[in-house]
Amino acid sequence: MVYITGDTHGDFSRFTSPAARRLRRGDTLIVLGDFGFLWDGSKKEKKVLKKMSRLKYTVLFLDGPHENYDLLRDYPVTEWNGGRVQKIADNIIHLLRGEIYTIESKKYFAFGGGESRDFDIREDTNTWWEEEMPSAEEMLSGRQRLKENGNKVDYILTHEYPGKTGIYFDKKGRQNGLNAYLGLIESEVEYECWFFGSLHTDKVLSKSLRAVFQDIVPVNGKD
Repeated sequence: MVYITGDTHGDFSRFTSPAARRLRRGDTLIVLGDFGFLWDGSKKEKKVLKKMSRLKYTVLFLDGPHENYDLLRDYPVTEWNGGRVQKIADNIIHLLRGEIYTIESKKYFAFGGGESRDFDIREDTNTWWEEEMPSAEEMLSGRQRLKENGNKVDYILTHEYPGKTGIYFDKKGRQNGLNAYLGLIESEVEYECWFFGSLHTDKVLSKSLRAVFQDIVPVNGKD
């Protein structure tokens, strides 16, 4: 079974919650960006990753604006379930932007990345990376992969929201270039459900669009 959760920001308690304890061997839990367990490279952080590597299920994650891209860059890129990934451990896997993966016979399009509102402060403390926002090459590659699959997948996983979805929560409808790009994907691609995590809320917005934060929800919607 595949489950979805939102930003973890390096907080291991998400993996010890009652909902997480219901996951079984062979299950998959996908974190929608801001994973946060690759942040400072400390001994404490490495111990937490080692603890996570002992979980009976697989943890997949998208990157968000609160990742250390210097640390992520050190992991080699390999192939997994039809797409490129970085393996942090056997059961901890970083899903790369614009890739399509087959998990339990379903196709997932993943596109991480996002924009920090506090980038000016973090830049001064060397905790901000330009790579948080996808490059034009990554965006073009993502669309190409979708076209190769007939612009049809089962699920779309992102950190940022597509198009003007933010207007549900903010009258200004904060939108950046990535939101606009995802809005284009939204209009071009046929999919069953789109999950995103950046707005830090748990809300079903429509039959095909769901914001996820602290909840752990089955991808098929059968809560």
